[in-house]
Amino acid sequence: MTVRLRVRPLLLVLPLILTGCSSMSNMSWPSVSWSGMNPLNWFGSSLTVSDKGVGGITSSTALTETAIKDALDGDYTLRSGMSMSGGKMLSFFQAMDGKDVKMSISGEPKGNVQRVDVLDPKVESEWGVKIGTSFSSLYSKAFDVCVKGEGDDAQNIECKAPQSAHVTYVFSGIWHGPESLMPSDDALKDWKVSKIIWRANPVQASTAQ
Repeated sequence: MTVRLRVRPLLLVLPLILTGCSSMSNMSWPSVSWSGMNPLNWFGSSLTVSDKGVGGITSSTALTETAIKDALDGDYTLRSGMSMSGGKMLSFFQAMDGKDVKMSISGEPKGNVQRVDVLDPKVESEWGVKIGTSFSSLYSKAFDVCVKGEGDDAQNIECKAPQSAHVTYVFSGIWHGPESLMPSDDALKDWKVSKIIWRANPVQASTAQ
């Protein structure tokens, strides 16, 4: 009888341990990852945009397929290419999910990563900003923090993240005014983040491009 009484409480506690009960989370168990056992982490990307980079990509990451794939934990397939920007030749890798481009990683040939353009809705900044976040939830005015986009983003605006000089957010939306002018603050309220950009070199709002 004594043995049965000791075994029953242990059997009741085991399910709580396996589900990562907060009261047991400080115990040391070999080869157990509490975050990996959380169903919320079974789906989507674990990559985050921060002041230092995107996932494992930082300013010291070589612009090579091997280095980038390792820094992205192999979450994407990569395809490479070359482009011109400001009269300079750039190398880039596109991080693909099937046929969809989720990220563009670029820099000077044989150099390190200088810029990452994030298009993946599953990847958000460490401050909780992701594709679809509204302008009004981050800013009250565009003055001194936003500029008109250029190139493929000519119809959009790009705004410096409040917490980082390395991160900017590209917003897209409807504007019925002249294309050459910055949309009014009232119009921008409902614009949404369509891209998150990280740059190795810090930028000012007036020179975000």
